[in-house]
Amino acid sequence: MSFPLLLPLLVLAAAAHAQEPCFADYKASRDNPLELQYGVAEIRGDCTVREAERELRPRLAADDWQLLEVISTFGESGLEERRESAGEYFLRY
Repeated sequence: MSFPLLLPLLVLAAAAHAQEPCFADYKASRDNPLELQYGVAEIRGDCTVREAERELRPRLAADDWQLLEVISTFGESGLEERRESAGEYFLRY
């Protein structure tokens, strides 16, 4: 396959990959009284732990939660296995 034919395929593949949904599971806390949460949130930017931290800090802070840790980032295939554990914090933030 020649380069001129390969380039459009690579562009399409990159575009398809960029549109895949990304999610992160995380731990957060808040004081007075002390509360802890485990949650799952959709990430709109790059599917990395660093981007998840950047996006989640202000979302959680709006409700007085402090992000403790982003555990991982993952695609749609990892959602259902985390739904029950996240409970009311499943896709809340």
